[in-house]
Amino acid sequence: MAFVLNFPLFAIILSLFSGPLSTVLDKGKAKALNRFVILSVGAMMMCVLLYCLQSGECYVYKMGHFPAPWGNEIRIGVLEAFMSVFFCIIMFLAMLGGSKEFEEEIEESKKNLYYVMVNLLLCSLLALVYTNDIFTAYVFVEINTISACGLIMIRQSGRAMEAAMRYMIMSLLGSGMLLLGICYLYAITGELLMSSINEQVELLYVSGEYHIPLMLSIGLMCVGLAIKSALYPFHTWVPNAYGNATLSSQAILSSLVSKGYILLLIKILLRVIGMNTIWQSNILNVLFVFGILGMIMGSVHTMNAPEINSMISYSSVAQIGYIYMGIGLGSKYGFVAAVYHIICHGATKSLLFLSASGLSQASDTHKDFKALTGSGHRNLLAGAAFSVGALSMVGIPMFAGFISKYLFAEAAVYSTHKLLPTMIALALSTLLNTVYYLKTMIRIYTDREGIDTAQRIRIGDQKLKSIAIIALSALNIFLGLFSEPVIDLIEKGVSMFA
Repeated sequence: MAFVLNFPLFAIILSLFSGPLSTVLDKGKAKALNRFVILSVGAMMMCVLLYCLQSGECYVYKMGHFPAPWGNEIRIGVLEAFMSVFFCIIMFLAMLGGSKEFEEEIEESKKNLYYVMVNLLLCSLLALVYTNDIFTAYVFVEINTISACGLIMIRQSGRAMEAAMRYMIMSLLGSGMLLLGICYLYAITGELLMSSINEQVELLYVSGEYHIPLMLSIGLMCVGLAIKSALYPFHTWVPNAYGNATLSSQAILSSLVSKGYILLLIKILLRVIGMNTIWQSNILNVLFVFGILGMIMGSVHTMNAPEINSMISYSSVAQIGYIYMGIGLGSKYGFVAAVYHIICHGATKSLLFLSASGLSQASDTHKDFKALTGSGHRNLLAGAAFSVGALSMVGIPMFAGFISKYLFAEAAVYSTHKLLPTMIALALSTLLNTVYYLKTMIRIYTDREGIDTAQRIRIGDQKLKSIAIIALSALNIFLGLFSEPVIDLIEKGVSMFA
């Protein structure tokens, strides 16, 4: 067996045990360990990605070489490895870009705890992507939830505590429904391994047995993960959770946490239940309708946001709607478009939060739109980076968001009965995106009183944040200009994923 086949397990174990280890290290060593873990995991996952591309097939790794049901399995293919690499890139840049705010906003005694939460979050994301056991997936869903809640409340302010409480309540509601769905599925199939469940579900689908419990199980799991990923109308926790977290937490929460749940949902639909049964259940039509509602209503709420962080947070609700609309199309092209938008949104949302922080710092830390007037002149890099992110979200050619919307439109052509609502939703959502993002761009480049050069923030003043912003901007433009190899990779991954 090639040594590289062990890397997914090594990555999960490394990120898992680095969490507790961070508690006994001093702050500097804990930070160094965190960066080492993210970079090491990213390097290992890149090796796995190259191996899967070369072999052209996925493989199963059995823990301790024990077969199910005595052992546990992880399943690795192109999509799993690619998403793991992407998660590591975004997490590293988010931690790098928010390092200055981290030092200022978090108490000295809690800084090590923050690194524990980040390492555990990375571990849970890797496990959600790789696991081939549905109950193991639930366990790491809970680890993901607790870690994300810790990232929100680490500041210990009243608003942060309230936001964490709202997040925890909604997440527990979603987790409970997911667990009930898994229990029903286990009761009627007697299996926890995803491939084994799929075999039993296919037999039940043909025989017609346990039809109602099976449909109930599918519905509970889908609704539970929709709640946890903030699909409209289960989005009410988003603005407070994102807006009151530290800068690194904002970038990580908006870009990665909900995406782990969505990838698990895609895995359940394709690998656990199977498309024949999913089509019979009509759950895809429900996800499609709520995805479109999220696209429109998320944008409507965004237009009423009082300040820039709220605007970016509410915008995430609309972007989650895009992803669910793609899933709801129910075709391979719809899933490819949804996965590409996960990548696009992850890269862009981190960029928007980091650049918005730079604009706020150039405006005496104010975040309301009036105070941000002219901030693009006072912080040239943040202004340019925010413009890149905004134009991407609007869907301007040359940026990642344009490719996402093009892929959704193309996927809709293959689902003819959903073509018209998809096109209308894309057009209306794009129009609303244009209103609030371009309005903000005009605001940050409008300065009636002239430029105060004394307030100007230069790139050298915040080197780490500048590096992260430049890297995320470059990634966004790369995804917009050189999307074809990424799309081909996703198509191969989705084919293996099922």
